[in-house]
Amino acid sequence: MLPETASRKAARAAAILFLPALAGVIGGELAPPSTNGIPIWDKALHFTAYFILSLLATLSLEARRATFLAVGSLIVLGGVLEIVQGFIGRDMELGDEIANTLGALAGAAVAWAILMAVNSRRR
Repeated sequence: MLPETASRKAARAAAILFLPALAGVIGGELAPPSTNGIPIWDKALHFTAYFILSLLATLSLEARRATFLAVGSLIVLGGVLEIVQGFIGRDMELGDEIANTLGALAGAAVAWAILMAVNSRRR
């Protein structure tokens, strides 16, 4: 058996962390609304949540073509959760979906850059 590379270990760790992170994001989006009253904080939370999900997905897939499907699916999931919020007593907000989308795209870009840098060092 070949020794596992550092990037392969990182991919495995990201894959393991993805599902609990996804469950946390879904739970957070469907939980009763918070009353902190600071709207920019809400957008930062959305951005950060989808940044982390996308980062983990991209790292676990090791920046293969499936990454595009994963990131697209996260963006669609964010939109679906915003719609569901309208049915459970929370406000649907286009701004939240924009923050979700930007976070997902940024997370994938950062992970992709990390993976490319690591792969270029191995050559």
